[in-house]
Amino acid sequence: MTLDQVLILSILAATLGLFMWGRLRHDVVALAALMACVIAGLVPAGAAFAGFGHPAVITVACVLILSHGLQTTGAVDWLARGLLPRDTGRLASMGALVGLGAALSGVMNNVGAMALLMPVAMQLSDRLDLTPGQVLMPLAFGTILGGMTTLIGTPPNLIVSGFREEAGLGQFAMFDFAPVGVAVAGAGVIFVTLLGWRLVPERKSVAGEGFDTGAYFTELTVPDDSKAVGLTLRGFEREIEDSDAQVVGLIRNGVRLTAPHGGRRIRAGDVLVLEADVEALGEAVSVFGISLEDAEAAAAQVVEDEEGRAGSGGTAEDAEGADTEEEEDAEEDRSRDGDGQIVLRELAVLPGATIVGRSARDLRLRTRHGLNLLAVSREGHPPRTRLRTLKLKSGDLLLVQGAAEAVTGFVKETGCVPLGARDLRIPDKRMAIMAGAIMVSAIALVTLGLLPSAAAFALGVLASMVLRTVPLRQVYTAIDWPVIVLLGALIPVAGAMQSTGAADLLARFLVGTVSQGNPVIALGVVLVTTMFLSDVMNNAATAAVLCPVALGISATLGANPDSFLMAVAIGASCAFLTPVGHQNNTMILGPGGFRFGDYWRLGLPLEGLVVLVAMPLLLVFWPL
Repeated sequence: MTLDQVLILSILAATLGLFMWGRLRHDVVALAALMACVIAGLVPAGAAFAGFGHPAVITVACVLILSHGLQTTGAVDWLARGLLPRDTGRLASMGALVGLGAALSGVMNNVGAMALLMPVAMQLSDRLDLTPGQVLMPLAFGTILGGMTTLIGTPPNLIVSGFREEAGLGQFAMFDFAPVGVAVAGAGVIFVTLLGWRLVPERKSVAGEGFDTGAYFTELTVPDDSKAVGLTLRGFEREIEDSDAQVVGLIRNGVRLTAPHGGRRIRAGDVLVLEADVEALGEAVSVFGISLEDAEAAAAQVVEDEEGRAGSGGTAEDAEGADTEEEEDAEEDRSRDGDGQIVLRELAVLPGATIVGRSARDLRLRTRHGLNLLAVSREGHPPRTRLRTLKLKSGDLLLVQGAAEAVTGFVKETGCVPLGARDLRIPDKRMAIMAGAIMVSAIALVTLGLLPSAAAFALGVLASMVLRTVPLRQVYTAIDWPVIVLLGALIPVAGAMQSTGAADLLARFLVGTVSQGNPVIALGVVLVTTMFLSDVMNNAATAAVLCPVALGISATLGANPDSFLMAVAIGASCAFLTPVGHQNNTMILGPGGFRFGDYWRLGLPLEGLVVLVAMPLLLVFWPL
């Protein structure tokens, strides 16, 4: 063993130890490992940061941005509402939720898929009379499993594909992972649906659910082409019951009806007064193709901004009767704030706020401040007047929409207090369709071999920026930078393992000592080792470390390198024993009320099932 091999193996051992210790963030540990290699002369200083230009790193960043576009436009909200059953039993509901999570993870980042479906899972747990954790853990495991089915489903697959290309074998295609990945994911989804959730400990959530702001009241104008036209109020409420929203009033021809009869039919032009939790408002108003933006346009009858952003989303400040001067002011404001990031924020009205006793119309909230008042929460009681004329009181909570700078300026000027940021979004069907089309087009470019994955998804990001499916200011915040730093730092470290011969040394040890020269046993060793390391360190880091070892084992045995690379890819997507192995496991730790040792109860049998299903399929589809 040479000095360089001793150094790189020592650095690797220390890195693994720090990963398992868990006191330092993964990206910090990876960067420390890279710097140690540079200082030791194992990685040339001039090439230390070459990993950040690796195609796999670029692809991961681009996929994260495109996934964010699917999330913010509400594309997945529309899909979930159309595919998830509403009145079925536990098995069907669990199967639909976990299956949808796995399917989404194949075409978008699995962390993004988990984040999108977590609120759905929380609602489902109430309906099925299960603890949140009994739904969240199967969903988390399902999204992790789904990531192994395509090239872009999870970062380890991109890492594995990158190492294959560096070995002179070319990249894996988009669906090369599917023959084994789909079968393994399918078996895992069936297992957690039928039995797995029963193995999850019943624990109450220990994480706070943010803050309770009570019910918000908003006004929604029904356009002529809405599916709600002709429905009874009772039928409308039945369709939106999953959002826990209800109709508490109806305004027709200027006459307000409080607690209208459920048999009354909805007409075009009616204004529905809805009561809903703030996080459910988006779903409540979009079930019938009605968005707050459409309602604002119908009520205010003002010129829509050509960017489709400023002035979108409000019904509350109904600008009927606005004079020409105000409309000109609005146009001027929109032209000034056209590039602003449109946000939804909750504001609390303090006793000393200058807006106490004034209405949105008095404040000229839209034309002067560039804000839309979407809804008001006031001690659980619906307002007795239109929201545009409602006199605000101290203690009111306001849901406003507008440019981030406009919200900040309004807060400073009036003395309101912004509440903690929450994930509030109003689904936009047109933007959702565009975001979905961009993602599908990028996948098609890769699948058809027209562009490499990094270029195809970078082109998708460019389209998203031009079409604004991802707001410009969110392009960089959508990237999980610790993951990018982790990958960019560890790729040169993995290269040092190859250049020093340490990877070949480990490969010969595993082949000669553990597998005794049997390629099938060696394949199983690689799979199980990858699964174990993924449970105690980041799965992308595991793939970066073990790919050189897998290639070394295949070279030593004279076996097909693709078999071993696929074993690494499968194993890296099977971190089910601890909350630190995968971000999705970490995300459910608080909401599910879990302890560190709760994961193995479902995770251990699931990992055993993965080995039983994956091993024969690897031998069939990627023969040694």
